[in-house]
Amino acid sequence: MPAMTNVLTERALNDKLLLREDRGPVAVLTLNRPEARNSLSEEMIAALHSTVAEIGNADAIRAVVITGAGTAFSSGHDLKEMTAHRNDPDRGRGFFAKTLAACSEMMLSIVRCPKPVIAAVNGIATAAGCQLVASCDLAVASIDARFATPGVNIGLFCSTPMVALSRNVSRKAAMEMLLLGDMVGAAEAKELGLVNRVVPPDETVNAAVELGRRIAEKPKATLKIGKEAFYRQLEMPLDEAYAYASTVMVENMLHAEAEEGIGAFLEKRQPSWPR
Repeated sequence: MPAMTNVLTERALNDKLLLREDRGPVAVLTLNRPEARNSLSEEMIAALHSTVAEIGNADAIRAVVITGAGTAFSSGHDLKEMTAHRNDPDRGRGFFAKTLAACSEMMLSIVRCPKPVIAAVNGIATAAGCQLVASCDLAVASIDARFATPGVNIGLFCSTPMVALSRNVSRKAAMEMLLLGDMVGAAEAKELGLVNRVVPPDETVNAAVELGRRIAEKPKATLKIGKEAFYRQLEMPLDEAYAYASTVMVENMLHAEAEEGIGAFLEKRQPSWPR
């Protein structure tokens, strides 16, 4: 195993809200507010957004793992921070709008990142924390992880988490989670399609990193092309999706990676991917 290098983001150097550890080609990002169950404060959202964007442009990193410190992955938005702004002249409207817009952009940055992003869920993932799991490309969960969109129980429907959740599980499963707000265990989350794998608690991050390592062995331009195409075609009607995917595949066929990979397959040898 390559030597591990600890790299802290600029924000982490200041307050350690977000920790970064590079394990070879996989960057592990740890939400580091265990005392607040890793709630997504304004600063946490900004730190995660900027770090994911930075990694997207880093050639040495080929995959990203997001996890949480302590016993929670993330409990969602920092309700104490948001409630403090109810005394603003506009009753908090401006702060609420700014925070939710920033959070949405952060979630989109994960989808738009050219590198695969994997959630390593080590505890509860609720509300926007569940949204964060659903926004990642893949998810590995501890057997004791639990998921919920419980906003309905406190008079705040999980409308923004709903966007990511409803694109990962069936409509009826999403509606049940949103309407009841009940906790869903890791095994059920896997059945619903919210997570890919369920592992023992002490293996969660390592399992996610190993998944990232396996992905990192694949040709990087092909992964970038495929991830972008996957999310774009999802929102298209069937005929448009096929037309778009066909265009993408033609361009992919002309790429040096496809030329080398197909040539290696036909010649029965290991490919030597272009750098």
